[in-house]
Amino acid sequence: MPKADSLVAGVEMGGTKTIVLLARNRHILREETLPTTDPDTTLKRASALLRRWFAAEPFLALGIASFGPLDLCPGSRTYGHMLPTPKQSWSGANIGGALSAELPCAVLIDTDVNGAALAEMRWGAGVQEAADSLCYITVGTGVGGGFIVNGRPLHGAMHPEIGHIRVSRAVGDDFGGICPFHSDCIEGLVSGPALAARFGMPGDRISPDDPRWAYVVHELAQFVCSILLMTSVRMVLIGGGVAMARPELMERVRAQVVVQLAGYLPFVSANSIERIVRAPELGAKAGPLGAIALALDADSAWRTSVPHQRENAL
Repeated sequence: MPKADSLVAGVEMGGTKTIVLLARNRHILREETLPTTDPDTTLKRASALLRRWFAAEPFLALGIASFGPLDLCPGSRTYGHMLPTPKQSWSGANIGGALSAELPCAVLIDTDVNGAALAEMRWGAGVQEAADSLCYITVGTGVGGGFIVNGRPLHGAMHPEIGHIRVSRAVGDDFGGICPFHSDCIEGLVSGPALAARFGMPGDRISPDDPRWAYVVHELAQFVCSILLMTSVRMVLIGGGVAMARPELMERVRAQVVVQLAGYLPFVSANSIERIVRAPELGAKAGPLGAIALALDADSAWRTSVPHQRENAL
């Protein structure tokens, strides 16, 4: 376990903004937001800020929670690098190496959604519901999902990339999707840029009464049903810019999940759905605190000398 007074730093990298943090244990002391532009500019600005903070008072560990996909395979030549991504110019960017350069401290990198899921498990909805597993979904610039199972983020050949699964489409929905890899995967259908393309206007200008929201609700519910059926997690938390800006969607998605599952999962019912499909307890802080949770894990591994697949790999 980390020391109660552990000074750590974190970076949450999203598709539109990057948040750099300094915290003592989970309590945030400093927070600065930078625009996520091109890799060179964004990573240099964030790295300079971290080095300045470290020079003033050395922190023990750095946690990096980044949008992906990322190479998180231990020993890989491109560990900590961005894999092919729809975000222009970011494929191949050395996220971990650039941010940890010249910082003699423990470092841990993971996806932004795995980080947010970890924070929710330790300090948010997972604590409130005494859960042993959960999924955190972000619906924003992209769509992604992180999983915590038995207290740890889920990894395998890489990390979950559930934003690129396909779902059953509602009758009459002819929107083709915008994902450059898969067209009508869930990210290509309901992300912020997808909604702008579907409705022909920015998300904040779309009327909540527009009938096309029924298609979006159907697809999000299909997405949640797939997660529950495949993973049996206790909760699915839906966050991100689109979800947080449209809280009225949550109730409609919940109702559709119950209808679409048709009673097959005994733990999902009209009475239980509000506890299972819900907003993050930490709200907009889930992502930034995810980076801090990763930093605290890096510090713990460093202190106890427990072999960790990411430690010193950058």
